[in-house]
Parts: sequence; C-alpha cells; structure tokens
Amino acid sequence: MKVMVFNRQGELVGPVESAHVARTDAQWQAQLTPEQYRIARNKGTEAPFCGTLLDNHMDGVYACICCGLPLFRSDSKFHSGTGWPSFFQPIAKENVVTHVDRSYGMVREEILCARCDCHLGHVFPDGPAPTRLRFCVNSDSLDFIEESQVATLADPAAEAVT
Repeated sequence: MKVMVFNRQGELVGPVESAHVARTDAQWQAQLTPEQYRIARNKGTEAPFCGTLLDNHMDGVYACICCGLPLFRSDSKFHSGTGWPSFFQPIAKENVVTHVDRSYGMVREEILCARCDCHLGHVFPDGPAPTRLRFCVNSDSLDFIEESQVATLADPAAEAVT
C-alpha cells in the first residue's frame, strides 16, 4: 500500500510503499492496554467526554496507536461537542480507509488506519468547512506526538523519497 510518512526532517513525504502491519491477537494484547485493544482491535468505542485527547489543544500529530502511522494534524481538529476528538480531514487521504459499518442497526462509515486496520471511529457528513466532514475518533486509537517531536515518527521508507 502507499501512505504518506514523515522523514527525519519532520516533513510529510510520499506517498511511499509500506507493508501492511499484521500481528496476532496475543501480540496486539501485549502491545496495547486492555482498553486500547478493545477499541483499536475489536472496534469498540470509548465513553463520550472521557477520552484523554478530547481536550488536547497542543500542536502536533495524532498517530495510530498500533503502528505509528500519522493520521491527523492538530490544525484539522475542531470542537464538535460530540464527546470525541474530531477532525475535518486526515493528514493524508492515503493514511485512512473507510468501510461501511452496519453494526447496531445503523449504516455508518467506519474509519481505519490504512497500514494496520486499527479501528479509529467513524466519519460523518456534518463537519465544518472546508470538507464538511467530521472524523470522530477514539482517543484510545491515537498517540499524540508534539510538533517538536514529529521527526521521531520518521519512517525508513521516507528516505527513498527525493
């Protein structure tokens, strides 16, 4: 698959070829907290207004809790009033995929990390301009990286990009 990644200078580059990250349930359970595993790997949802990143207003990048792929920038985050961190667009369209979710008698668009299939949340057509989308994401599916530390997300595949 092709995704956008950060290089050692903290610049988003690509798209670059990246291997799908697959692990056994036991490996995911060893890496994640029980709540992160429930949400990210078993498509759970955290309680509204309880996520650790809901009221985070620092500049930086929100990355996948499972594989570290950059997913959202803080400048696309907005207060939706729904109780979950909300973004009007992903960091790159390549990094987030959607699937139709027909669970609980509803039809919604589930959002997943493109590299490891981590369940992030859902996307709805009621967000602000310019996209009018609301990517409603569970805090436990994300790892926040402060802007000054974004280069720590550097991906070896980024070095092949000129």
